[in-house]
Amino acid sequence: MATGRKLVIVESPAKAKTIAGYLGQEWDVEASVGHIRDIPTPSEMPAEVKKGPFGRFGVNIEDDFDPYYVVDADKKKKVRELKALLKNADELYLATDEDREGEAIAWHLFETLQPKVPVKRMVFHEITREAIQRAANQTRDIDVSLVDAQETRRILDRLYGYEVSPVLWRKVKAGLSAGRVQSVATRMVVERERERMAFVRAAYWDVDADVTPGADEDLFTARLTGVDGKRVATGRDFADDGTLKGERTVQLDQERATGIAEALRRAEVTVAEVSEKPYTRRPSAPFTTSTLQQEASRKLRLNSRNAMRVAQRLYENGYITYMRTDSTTLSDAALSAARQQARELYGGDSVPESPRRYERKVKNAQEAHEAIRPAGDRFRTPKQVEGELRGDEYRLYELIWMRTVASQMADARGSTASLRLAATLPDGAPAREVELSASGTVITFRGFLAAYEEGRDAPRAGDDEERRLPRLGAGRSLQVRRAEAAGHETSPPARYTEATLVKAMEERGIGRPSTYASTIGTIQDRGYVSTRGSALVPSWLAFAVTRLMEEHFGRLVDYDFTASMEEDLDAIARGDEQRAAWLRRFYFGDEASSAEGLRALVEDLGEIDARAISTIDIGDGVVVRVGRYGPYVEEVVPAGVDAATGEVTDGAAAQSARTQPRRATIADDIAPDEMTPALARELLERAADDGRVLGQDPSTGRDIVAKSGRYGPYVTEVVPEEEQGKGKNKVKPRTASLFKDMDLGTIELDTALRLLSLPRVVGTDPESGEEITAQNGRYGPYLKKGTDSRSLTSEQQLFDITLEEALAIYAQPKQRGRAAAKPPLAELGTDPVSGRPVVVKDGRFGPYVTDGETNATLRRDDDPESLSPERGFELLAEKRAKGPAKKTARKRTTKTAKKTAKKTAEKA
Repeated sequence: MATGRKLVIVESPAKAKTIAGYLGQEWDVEASVGHIRDIPTPSEMPAEVKKGPFGRFGVNIEDDFDPYYVVDADKKKKVRELKALLKNADELYLATDEDREGEAIAWHLFETLQPKVPVKRMVFHEITREAIQRAANQTRDIDVSLVDAQETRRILDRLYGYEVSPVLWRKVKAGLSAGRVQSVATRMVVERERERMAFVRAAYWDVDADVTPGADEDLFTARLTGVDGKRVATGRDFADDGTLKGERTVQLDQERATGIAEALRRAEVTVAEVSEKPYTRRPSAPFTTSTLQQEASRKLRLNSRNAMRVAQRLYENGYITYMRTDSTTLSDAALSAARQQARELYGGDSVPESPRRYERKVKNAQEAHEAIRPAGDRFRTPKQVEGELRGDEYRLYELIWMRTVASQMADARGSTASLRLAATLPDGAPAREVELSASGTVITFRGFLAAYEEGRDAPRAGDDEERRLPRLGAGRSLQVRRAEAAGHETSPPARYTEATLVKAMEERGIGRPSTYASTIGTIQDRGYVSTRGSALVPSWLAFAVTRLMEEHFGRLVDYDFTASMEEDLDAIARGDEQRAAWLRRFYFGDEASSAEGLRALVEDLGEIDARAISTIDIGDGVVVRVGRYGPYVEEVVPAGVDAATGEVTDGAAAQSARTQPRRATIADDIAPDEMTPALARELLERAADDGRVLGQDPSTGRDIVAKSGRYGPYVTEVVPEEEQGKGKNKVKPRTASLFKDMDLGTIELDTALRLLSLPRVVGTDPESGEEITAQNGRYGPYLKKGTDSRSLTSEQQLFDITLEEALAIYAQPKQRGRAAAKPPLAELGTDPVSGRPVVVKDGRFGPYVTDGETNATLRRDDDPESLSPERGFELLAEKRAKGPAKKTARKRTTKTAKKTAKKTAEKA
């Protein structure tokens, strides 16, 4: 029976709420909360499916790579809700994002819901009333080519991960993963670290002089650029091995540079040459996904993942256009809006006569929309949204608004002047004829700089903007007020930051900007990369994984090959390439081009030497090895040779074939480029003092040893092999960390035995009869009585505290834990759904947001102190949409239970 109702399905609850306000009463807007189904892992498949052609990958590689999809367990309730709403609808509008992933979500919804009513694909690039109403009237069909491209990517990633990751498990370490983009991104970070490790620093000196034609206000600084007809070397003149590149270049040392500086103070300097030329600087294009991530990193200190998360909220709440785009174009309405605001705020002369158009060749159909810009046909200024947006959302909106408006403003204009100065040094100086240079730019018209200036990853060499020089003519004499020599060292290539890695990946065509945030997050989560400040530092584990990939799967981590895969996916999205045919070539190989397929690459694992893969030579007979429990340095010393002195001892000649390795653990805070042979030997020497036997425990006769581990110094007992046992009966040696005020080199047996005796029984509570113990834990020393724990103020109290003192502590009100509820970390206001106050709290498993009814754990990149109300409400909405967590039922072994389970599986 017709009801006249229309059902709109979007991805997120926040988007659904915003869109619902723009449509009439006859519209129902519901969120799918992302994907509703996917390819399951083999362990999640029914037994009968697991035995069939889908069992290995969830993909039938023999039948056109047909995938096996199932509705996610936590989405079954959502699917039931959508089907119930669909029963009362006369039309279904699939309004997911207009990119490959959004198109695939729409297709999966169509396939799962099996609607009997007309289905329309509704797309929009901004969530404003006009855009939503326009999209509702201008629908289209599902784009099967876009769906094919997304399916190909999903299947490709499944094949890649399931074939290559097990190789890493067997040859490097269990639990590792490989991926089409993540493995290449890891390789890029590792290669940069290799360059830093191979880099040889070179020292050079230069001279700066303050000169003036007479008046102090005309004082300017010039740099020494030439000595006796040769150019003075700067950092860019040295190769990575520390050698000087040019023949007509002179490298100044300290003595010569200091002598020239002293002589300059007494010399007469004249202007040899003056040149002046116009200066013009154009504004940057509006933001794409990639450039937004880069600028958010430089200016707002937001990593890629957080920048995209904040942008997603701005988009869903109607503040900006769609944030996943490679396009730099703006619609005519946006061009008009940006130019109008520039006129109003910065004057009519700040806008050129015709709009600026930033054309960029983008073949991919998923990026057929605009650049990222403020939503609407008339932009709201940052001041106008000040009351609605706070924190990162406001700052990112302001950045997008400034960039968009500035992109339609006039060039900055001015002039650049360059001076070449000459001087003849007095007799006895280390040089005769010297040259100095100075340059400066005067901005006469700021143009777009009045609104916005793009950030920089590093200062530009010779950056001289807005530095004025006095007007001087050739032959003018100058006075030297100051001349000083300064020493410098060349610097290795800078590590990637998230911004520069995103930029490099985009330049190479690796991956898609919309996936960069998740890719960088993945390589950090996997332990391949960590951050030091804003720099990305690879782990030794990443070195081992990258070496294996380069030597045995070189094609898969080749930059050009990875970029060509993206082009192929674009061709599938355009309908120029067939999904099944492309996957067949990728997996089975291409006879026409003799290209090996993925299956052939992983067939012979016997050729991979696991030990060699996990060994990194750092020179001078020292290597780093990636072991099961972390990285360590190793030096192989011939038997009979003293490891510390290198002196030959008795019997060395007869035992020269045998070796005895020295090993030392590498702490997590040592970056690979810092691990020099000298530092390695320092660790080895320190480790030589480790493992020193302090004596024997009188009660057991076992050796007590002091060691330095990955997490600090500790003492442990050595359990003889015959006493170790096996399986459940295996004896675990007692181990105890040293106190903060203890030294590994001076600790004695008595102290070690006291540490190993912990926890210590302090006594028994006379009232409850419970035993009180003193223990050292992860968060410091504490007392324990049953389930009641109380912190101690110092580690020494573990040995010294008496029963009376312990009882006095327990007599005081508890200051921490459940007995004394902690105040909220933040108050976010009233939840728009439940109407209850929302706060951020610190819980047992980390910070979470709650309205008293629903609790939602904060994600990894959510900062509890700066969490916005909108983000808190969004987390609660997502948690409500998922429904309560299902309790795991106990297994029943009766025949009836087995029959019931079988029937349920058949129905599903």
